Amino acid sequence: MKLSSRIAAPITALALAGLTATACAPQTSDNSSSKDEKSGTLRVWLFQEVNNDPKKKVVDDAIAAFAEKHDKAEVEVEYIPVETRAQRIKAAFNDPKSAPDVIEYGNTDTAGYVKDGGLADISKEFTAWDEAGDSDPTAAQSVTVDGKIYGAPLFVGVRALYYRTDVFKELGLKPPATQAELISTAKKIRKEKPELYGLAVGGAYTYGAMPFIWANGGELAEESGGSYTSAIDSPAAQKGIKAYTSLFGDDNCPAAKCAAMTGNAVVTAFASGKAGMAIGGDFSHQAVEAGKVKGKYAVVPLPGVKSGEIAPAFAGGNNIGVLKSTSHRTLAIDLVKELAGKESQRKFFDAMGFLPTYTDVRDEVAQQEPFVKPFVETLGAGAKFVPASPAWGQIDASLVLPTMFQEIVSGKKDVAGASGDAAKKMDTAFSDAG
Repeated sequence: MKLSSRIAAPITALALAGLTATACAPQTSDNSSSKDEKSGTLRVWLFQEVNNDPKKKVVDDAIAAFAEKHDKAEVEVEYIPVETRAQRIKAAFNDPKSAPDVIEYGNTDTAGYVKDGGLADISKEFTAWDEAGDSDPTAAQSVTVDGKIYGAPLFVGVRALYYRTDVFKELGLKPPATQAELISTAKKIRKEKPELYGLAVGGAYTYGAMPFIWANGGELAEESGGSYTSAIDSPAAQKGIKAYTSLFGDDNCPAAKCAAMTGNAVVTAFASGKAGMAIGGDFSHQAVEAGKVKGKYAVVPLPGVKSGEIAPAFAGGNNIGVLKSTSHRTLAIDLVKELAGKESQRKFFDAMGFLPTYTDVRDEVAQQEPFVKPFVETLGAGAKFVPASPAWGQIDASLVLPTMFQEIVSGKKDVAGASGDAAKKMDTAFSDAG
């Protein structure tokens, strides 16, 4: 058994907030392989992390376990930059000779990659895999298109509410229990401490805004007969949009500064001590710990509309899949099981803080690390996912939702007008995707 690994380009950051393809490639012809060789070299493409060494160690351990069962197989691992993954992976779909056997991919990429004809349907093997029965339903949904399974969930990421314990104590505040309390608490912090944002928000922070839409009963889109239609302009969705955009202003987070803020900028503002609250992910924990607020913050689930409710969060994360063109299907699926199995996911959590996709393993790590608890509670309350349509990549890349939020907070359009225009753009993308 020979193991080799190499890094394809300078170090880049992995965005855990749902990864979306932004490049186009020709429609892929049928590149299915009729071979299923039981020996030879497996090529694997995984995403490169900011600090890749911890990930590499976990991957090496998984491959060593695979090697014990498959002594006639070799594995070559290449760590590729997230930013260029769309071009490389889609090119691989069109050139099977240069394609890897196994890839890591963002969970919002699934539908697009399936439409491109690149991912293998592994439904039979996945459903027969004992460990798969403990997969979180939302994570399992992220590898499923039209009832067929195209990979194994690798990790999941969700967001919750970070808040400054020192600021709350000084002002006599309690963690908000409802969305209305969240908004009023944010504005009270801003009033009492004008040097702070009450709740840091971003006009380009799509995944931080979605919980407001979902908590108010809105949806991004509705599915019928395999086709999607935008629902972003429904009365319920508009109510959520109004709630979120009400947080942009001098009484909380000035639009001039906050309209262009991304999720990373929001977390940075909180970590640097510039905000009383922020919506951040489990994957934001290390950045906050490294900031000025270390030891002066806590995390609770983002509240819903009613007391006791948790606002649905977007279930981001990554998956591992097998390419349809592989000539080592059985070996590739066995390797996927090692990389995405429970033991590896435990190690990924210890090494990287990635939340496991298995409910039982997630409960285990929550007992070990208290900071995980609010995120596990959020997942348990029912996280949500983007439309399982190849159109989502275009919608996300075209900044349809950030544009909608920014038009509202800048005063260019009202909620009805901006959401109506966004719905038209989404419907065009859904129609073009077929």
